[in-house]
Amino acid sequence: MAEHLFLRACRREPTERVPVWFMRQAGRYLPEYRAVRAGATFWQMCRTPELACQVTLQPIDRFGFDAAILFSDILVVLPPMGLEVEFPEGGPRLAAPVASAADVERLAVPDPADELPFVMEAVRQIRRGLADRAPLIGFAGAPFTLACYAVEGGGSKNWEKTKRMMFGDPAAFRALLDRLARTVALYLEAQVEAGAQAVQLFDSWAGALAPADFREHALAAARQVFDHLRGSATWARGGGVPIIYFVNGVSPYLDDVTTSGADVLGVDWRADLAEVRRRVGGAMAVQGNLDPLALFAPEDRLRQRVADVLAAAGGAPGHVFNLGHGILPATDPASVQIVVDAVRELSSRG
Repeated sequence: MAEHLFLRACRREPTERVPVWFMRQAGRYLPEYRAVRAGATFWQMCRTPELACQVTLQPIDRFGFDAAILFSDILVVLPPMGLEVEFPEGGPRLAAPVASAADVERLAVPDPADELPFVMEAVRQIRRGLADRAPLIGFAGAPFTLACYAVEGGGSKNWEKTKRMMFGDPAAFRALLDRLARTVALYLEAQVEAGAQAVQLFDSWAGALAPADFREHALAAARQVFDHLRGSATWARGGGVPIIYFVNGVSPYLDDVTTSGADVLGVDWRADLAEVRRRVGGAMAVQGNLDPLALFAPEDRLRQRVADVLAAAGGAPGHVFNLGHGILPATDPASVQIVVDAVRELSSRG
């Protein structure tokens, strides 16, 4: 059987059309997801393999996306490290954020097989449920983005506490990134061992950094993760699964990310995809980058936006169509179907 379209595109191999999947494709915009969520908390869904499997498969069953992504959350690694997380309606909150070098020293680097077995069981169940209809993407939060949550205790507009530690106690901040990088590397390795066929690292808040700080902190920590993966026997046994690095706000760092060690660059909607392809296309595949709010446009305008993204990508191998960030809860599923159909129609090379 030929390798999946998505995996071939990640390796910049020729494909008969552009593959398509969406970040947060298993989520609140789907009525079937809301039905499951009505009977369980978000944390319960993440920690119950049967529920995580069910909602991961929902968008595959409905839209036939070219890849599935594990239903979980980037913060699941924090509690085993010693940082308890809650998910109230306003977003994630940590009861005791990291505030000092002593706090960093207390953080564990957990064994994911022992501390996060529900994630690995979800991966195994999803692979069985997919029955090879689509490959499964595992994922984790990037060390810098996880550090932002660990230090702030939740979300932030300007990441003041994070940057105060980064600038004021750089040794402690580097130690925090190191522990997070080791944790994330082992976590992604365990997902590959369980059956993930690609992995994505989400650096959602790296765009808050000046280029020099991005290189020193976010990129260096991400590279530590990727170097571990590429040096692991698990990654080799998995056939060298593609590694995707999504940087929200990537435009200032295009030359830098080509040195990350990732196979695919996830691109947010603010970037000019044609420029991205010109700058990184010889080193990486690209993924993106439709504005999630474009899904609220009328059908004719939405199809034109899809055509614009495909045109900017240039038609050469190595493009995965996606949104420039996660799909929004108020999105009409009918608009998702319009995009999926348009990508398939407009990018067909058959």
